[in-house]
Amino acid sequence: MATVELTKENFERTLKGNDIVLVDFWATWCGPCKAFAPIYEEVSERHPDVVFGKVDTDAQPELAGYFGIGAIPTLMAFRGQIGLFSQAGVLPAEAIESLIGQIKGLDMDAVRREVAEQEARQGHAHGPGCDHDH
Repeated sequence: MATVELTKENFERTLKGNDIVLVDFWATWCGPCKAFAPIYEEVSERHPDVVFGKVDTDAQPELAGYFGIGAIPTLMAFRGQIGLFSQAGVLPAEAIESLIGQIKGLDMDAVRREVAEQEARQGHAHGPGCDHDH
């Protein structure tokens, strides 16, 4: 599968509609991003079951801001709409392959329990606008 351009219009839909989504935050003026692009594209061809998204941080500053992207390229990985990985810098193909293998091997029920426990420890397990006492 080739890479997919992600925008604020299709980002959430892409996460909801796919089990595993990798996201490359990049920009046209970024030399390391240009070096990473063919590596990312090559790995995407070997994993048709994984969405390989790309976010142009210049064209999509809201997404870059939302995820706190401070350096590019940054690779993020999501499974079941849960952010599992974020790392800035150019990753070799072997590292991306390893990451995909680790993500596929996760027990997502355990991950969801851990996320719920973290939210409970932070004292607010509900979204913004929640108006009841905890």
